[in-house]
Amino acid sequence: MAEALVLNATYEPLCVVSQRRALVLVLTDKAVMVESAGQVLRSSTTSVDVPIVVRLARFVRVPYRSQVPLTRKGVLARDHHRCVYCNAPATSLDHVIPRSRGGAHVWENVVAACGRCNHVKADRAVADLGWRLRTAPRAPSGAAWRILGSRRMDPRWSAYLSTDVTEAASA
Repeated sequence: MAEALVLNATYEPLCVVSQRRALVLVLTDKAVMVESAGQVLRSSTTSVDVPIVVRLARFVRVPYRSQVPLTRKGVLARDHHRCVYCNAPATSLDHVIPRSRGGAHVWENVVAACGRCNHVKADRAVADLGWRLRTAPRAPSGAAWRILGSRRMDPRWSAYLSTDVTEAASA
């Protein structure tokens, strides 16, 4: 089974769960099916549509982190799996200001890079090589980044998520 998006009672995205868990939420009246996956599960007495998006019946207050955690998959998704220096397929991460020179391990200093550019750059600054970044690195924002992170997004979820993450997660 695939995954389903769980929305709060206010249609705010909360998390992603397995379709089996989403079906249990619907069958126990803890959630309402918003969108069906187009599949039907049958038993001897009943048949039930498999949900792809569910909305909780009651509002749940969830304390969110103020920032999205920095992960390899998240950086690659943010940079669309392309090297920020030469636009080749990215296979590694690079610190714009090297850690050996005081650079921090934060979203604004970590970019996706191909192996060749990462090796050539080594522990030098971008300005020392005369290179330019295609885009300035920044921390992703929005509730959808906290929910999806680097996970592949089902296209049917895009109506319920912000547009900044839908582009990165589908890449």
